[in-house]
Amino acid sequence: MNELKKEEKSQVVSELQGKFQKAKGVVFTDYRGLNVEEISGLRNGLRSAALEYKVVKNTLAKIAAEGTPVSAAKDSFTGPVGIAIGYDDPVLLVKKVLEYNRTNEKLQIKGGVIEGGFCSVDVLKKISELPPREVQLSMLAGTLQAPASKFARLLNATLVRFAYAVEALKQKRGE
Repeated sequence: MNELKKEEKSQVVSELQGKFQKAKGVVFTDYRGLNVEEISGLRNGLRSAALEYKVVKNTLAKIAAEGTPVSAAKDSFTGPVGIAIGYDDPVLLVKKVLEYNRTNEKLQIKGGVIEGGFCSVDVLKKISELPPREVQLSMLAGTLQAPASKFARLLNATLVRFAYAVEALKQKRGE
């Protein structure tokens, strides 16, 4: 019976370690005071955005974090820890967790790991103010496109002036 528990623990650790490796963002929370219904509401809200929320023993989470980018946040594994994990857009993850925190203050945010770097609660709040990834990419594309379009307008203006000069020269010689 005890061996089965060890096998289950090692399975949980390896599964969590795989999730930590793939994650672009991880937010650590203290879920004390939340009832099952409230945790389910949090999970459902995150799941609708392709995010997940896990409640794991600290010792297993610490073991799973070793060798992953999440190891930067080992100090966050104190007390009961709930882990929100996002694989695509870390800004969306932070926004969703903080959004839930505003509606239910029992969920306390401890910190997080975004793109391999540890973030305090204050940094997570600033990250949540960023526009979504798609908006950031379109802003970047616009910024990169601006010099090229300016150059094209400049070239066009030069060609138009040249055409006017040639036309004026024709008219002058025609007189």
